[in-house]
Amino acid sequence: MNNFFDAANWEKAWKDDSLLKKMKKAGVDPTRSFDHKAKTFNEQSFSEEGRKRTKRIMNWLEGQGVQFENASVLDIGAASGVFSVPFAERGAHVTAVETSPPQVELLKENISKFAGDQVKIVPEPFENIDVQTKGWSEAFDLVFVSMCPVIHNWDSVEKILQCARKFCYISMPASPPDHSLVNEIWPLVTGQPFHTKHMEMGYLLHLLFLKGYAYESLITREMKTTEVTREAALQEALTWLRNHRLPVDERNRNIIADYLEQAYPSGKVVIHEGGRFGKVLIRLQDQNMYTKEN
Repeated sequence: MNNFFDAANWEKAWKDDSLLKKMKKAGVDPTRSFDHKAKTFNEQSFSEEGRKRTKRIMNWLEGQGVQFENASVLDIGAASGVFSVPFAERGAHVTAVETSPPQVELLKENISKFAGDQVKIVPEPFENIDVQTKGWSEAFDLVFVSMCPVIHNWDSVEKILQCARKFCYISMPASPPDHSLVNEIWPLVTGQPFHTKHMEMGYLLHLLFLKGYAYESLITREMKTTEVTREAALQEALTWLRNHRLPVDERNRNIIADYLEQAYPSGKVVIHEGGRFGKVLIRLQDQNMYTKEN
């Protein structure tokens, strides 16, 4: 029980259990792992359903006191602008960090309607950025990190918090993902049902608590249905295998390809995916006020 209140113990446990660490061991570059889904993700993000989902999150932020008009926002892992665009539409000045070349190209298209430098793109990994040299120390009213692998241990959280003047928003999976395609093909490849371990959201929330931060958190369950080609489904399944350090060889490729051909003769694969997702809004202005007073 004593370890439950030992922040150093939790920091070490998170480092040892980091999903990013496992991805790199499996030879997966997290900055490029989403390249093949860029176009599909962009279409989903700016669909009617995608815009509604984005609006719900932004409305929640505004309900907690976040203001976008004339605010400076650092959007880390901006993708094609799923949030950078609506931030700018509400009057914010956005710095969008994104490393995936196809995502950057889509982002450029999506922000072309804005004048001047209202949305500035930084096409380099946040991990490689020196916050002090860049002039980003407490430079942004809101630092926004949504479902991005840049959050992988407490050190990465502290670096992000350094950039925030008022608020920092972080969202992460809060439960093992539900993914119908994985549930279908995993037993064929491994001979066992798909099981996952606990998620890193628990480390984040507990360390914020232990370190005295003021924050609001929200856990929601969300599902979505998409239809992709058999080839796209095959690539997604192989990416899952690679992320879980299973061989992406001819045997597994053939097993999955044969299954998809038999199960989806139309050539279209319907995928149901989602799970529980955690949202955290950290109040840096309260933290800074407390620090100055003490």
